Amino acid sequence: MSEYMLETRSLGISFGGLKAAQDINLKIKKNQLYGLIGPNGAGKTTVFNLLTGVYRPTTGTFLLDGEELVGKTPAEINKKGIARTFQNIRLFSNMSVIDNVLVGMGNSSKCNIFQSIFRLPKHFSTEKQMRSAARELLRVFGLDEERRTVASNLPYGSQRRLEMARALATNPKLLLLDEPAAGMNPQETAELTETIRRIRDEFDMTVLLIEHDMSLVSGLCDELTVLNFGTTLAHGTTEEVLRHPDVIKAYLGE
Repeated sequence: MSEYMLETRSLGISFGGLKAAQDINLKIKKNQLYGLIGPNGAGKTTVFNLLTGVYRPTTGTFLLDGEELVGKTPAEINKKGIARTFQNIRLFSNMSVIDNVLVGMGNSSKCNIFQSIFRLPKHFSTEKQMRSAARELLRVFGLDEERRTVASNLPYGSQRRLEMARALATNPKLLLLDEPAAGMNPQETAELTETIRRIRDEFDMTVLLIEHDMSLVSGLCDELTVLNFGTTLAHGTTEEVLRHPDVIKAYLGE
């Protein structure tokens, strides 16, 4: 067992001659709320794509709870314990709320394909357990009453919460949130802040988030790393980083 839930060592990727991310070194402790910030195009989502196996790094490596995961597929990495949401919501929009969560539970199903095809008793008992667990997860996010609603008919803020619920349904150790407050009004952002704290506390979760809303970042994150042009500009406690002159310059200009 490692001291860190996530550790990246000189992680980087190049596309041709373009270094989209280079020498990224993160050390995120278990149960920590950690922020990855920076201007648009700084390489933040690229880092998420590296951590989830969408891209394979050209340099460096990363470890989840002490286990190296470079070279594994996105599905394998998810089974190991990394789940994510997306900047642009990616729900199964024509499926019900509860079915979206049940899809996320597929990795942990104890029923094999033979039992499902022939509708053996194990299939029905497993489905009952999964539905009960899905409803409990929806209650945490205030979505149980909408469980039969088609996902695309939910309000925007509720769709964001559903995407988090689906990610948690995969039973992760580390949750990656890509701009979870994007498009939200101040009230929705305040509710989101409390939701993320609740996720950390109730699920014993480690959270790494990308966010541009500095009020959410400053009120939520213990530590920050700032990227700019694919490299680390600053890292440290939230208060230290947000006062760093290079960080202010990167966001606001000279």
